[in-house]
Amino acid sequence: VIMKNQTIVSQFLLLGLHIPSEHQHLFYVLFLAMYLTTILGNLIIIILILLDSHLHTPMYLFLSNLSFSDLCFSSVTMPKLLQNMQSQDSSIPYAGCLTQMYFLMVFGDMESFLLVVMAYDRYVAICFPLHYTSIMNFKLCVCLMVLCWVLTMLYSLLHTLLLARLSFCEDNVIPQFFCDISALLKLACSDIYINELMIFILGGLVIVIPFLLIVASYVQIVSSILKVSSARVIYKVFSTCGSHLSVVSLFYGTIIGLYIFPSANNSTVKETAMAMMYTVVTPMLNPFIYSLRNRDMKEALIRVLCKKKISL
Repeated sequence: VIMKNQTIVSQFLLLGLHIPSEHQHLFYVLFLAMYLTTILGNLIIIILILLDSHLHTPMYLFLSNLSFSDLCFSSVTMPKLLQNMQSQDSSIPYAGCLTQMYFLMVFGDMESFLLVVMAYDRYVAICFPLHYTSIMNFKLCVCLMVLCWVLTMLYSLLHTLLLARLSFCEDNVIPQFFCDISALLKLACSDIYINELMIFILGGLVIVIPFLLIVASYVQIVSSILKVSSARVIYKVFSTCGSHLSVVSLFYGTIIGLYIFPSANNSTVKETAMAMMYTVVTPMLNPFIYSLRNRDMKEALIRVLCKKKISL
C-alpha cells in the first residue's frame, strides 16, 4: 500500500493565483509591467553605480549588490508566473521546482544579509565618521560581499539537498505561484523532522539574527545622534537612513507576516498576497525608495546623462 501511494512526482501544479478568466489579460499586463519596472529600475541603479566614480563607495557597492539580488529574485518567479498565465498551464517539473526554490532562497536570504551589512555601514558612518574610510576599506567590503554570497548559497544548497531526499505522494498541488519550501514540505509523505529542524535552527540565523543586528545598529545610531543637539545633523542622519529603514520595514514586515505569524485559518489568499509583496512588490519598490530619496543617485543620473549628451 505504501509503495502504491508513494508515486514518483514528476511535476507540481502552482495554483496560488485564483484569477477569473475574464481578468486574466488584465493581471497578465499588470504583472508584466511590474516585472519590467523591477528589471529597469534595478538595472539603472547598477549601471549608474558602475559608471559614476562618485558612487564607488561601500554604501553603493552594497546597494548595487542589493539591486542585482532584487533583479534576480524577481526573475526567479515572475517569468514562470507570466508563462503559466499565458499558456493556462500551471505545471512545473520536479527538477525545475527544486531549482526555483534554491534560487529563491539564495536571493531572498541575500537581501537579508545585505540589509545587515548596509545597517553596519550606516552605523560606522554615523558613529565613527572620522574612522569610516579606514574601517570600511575596500578589502573589508569585498570580504563582506563574498561571505554573504557564500553563506546564502551554502544555506540554500543544504535545504535543497534535504528536500531532494524526500518522497512525494499523489498530491502535487502547491497553493502558491512559486515553489515555496514550506508548501513543498506539506506535500511530502516521508519524515520531514530533519528539514523542519534545520529550518528552525538555520532559519533563525538567517532571518532573526540579521533583524536583531539591524535593530541593534539603529539603537546605537539613535543613541549617538541624540547626544547631538543640532536639528540639522539629526535631519541629515534620518534622511541618510530613511531609505534603508523603508526597505527593512518592507522586507521584514512581509516575511514576519508570512512565516513567523502565519494566519490561523491557513488563508491562501493572505499568504499569496504576502508572497506577492516580498517577491514582486519589494524588488520593484527598492530602486524607487533608494533613488527618489537619495540626492547622490539623482546627481549621478544627471552627470551620466550630461556626459552622454556631450559625447553625442
